Order: sequence, then structure tokens, then C-alpha cells
Amino acid sequence: MTLEELEQIVASRAAASPDESWTAKLLAKGPEKVAEKFGEEAIEAIIEAVKSDRAGLTSEAADVLFHLLVMLKSRGVPLSDVMSELARRQHQSGLAEKARRQK
Repeated sequence: MTLEELEQIVASRAAASPDESWTAKLLAKGPEKVAEKFGEEAIEAIIEAVKSDRAGLTSEAADVLFHLLVMLKSRGVPLSDVMSELARRQHQSGLAEKARRQK
């Protein structure tokens, strides 16, 4: 599965009734709640990484990617915009990009 395919799944679930879809139910709570859920999933992934639990990290990383796409959906940011930003950054070092953002 690609991130683009996952984005399509998120979109179809977002269009469903909140009574039938966890994604729709979460989105109905608003972007702030969606961001909070993303943060929870990120923390869970960090915990699994620190514990060196490969299976746990794999599972939590999947949750992070899914909830990232839900968060992007909640703010109307298409994955293609994120991918374009990554492509733009590909031609410079991470150190140079970070220094540019700090100005």
C-alpha cells in the first residue's frame, strides 16, 4: 500500500457517517482533537522505539501514518503538497534546510 492509497482510504472513511466510521467520528470532533490523537499515536510510537520493540513500533508507526493523513485531511492539506515539499527539500542538505527555517 502507498501513502496515496491510504489517503484515498482516509477520504472515503471521512465521507462516511460518524456512526459507521472511526475516521469520520474523529474528524467530526474538529482539527484540534484530530491533532491531539495524532500526538498520542506519535508518543506511543516513541515509547515502542525506546523499548526496542520492533513489532510494537511497526504497529504504532502504522497508526502514526494513518493519523497524520487524517490530520492533513482535517486541515485540507493534500498529501501531494507534503510530497512536493519533501521533493523541494531533497536538493539541499538537512542542515542547510534547518538553518533556512531558523531565520
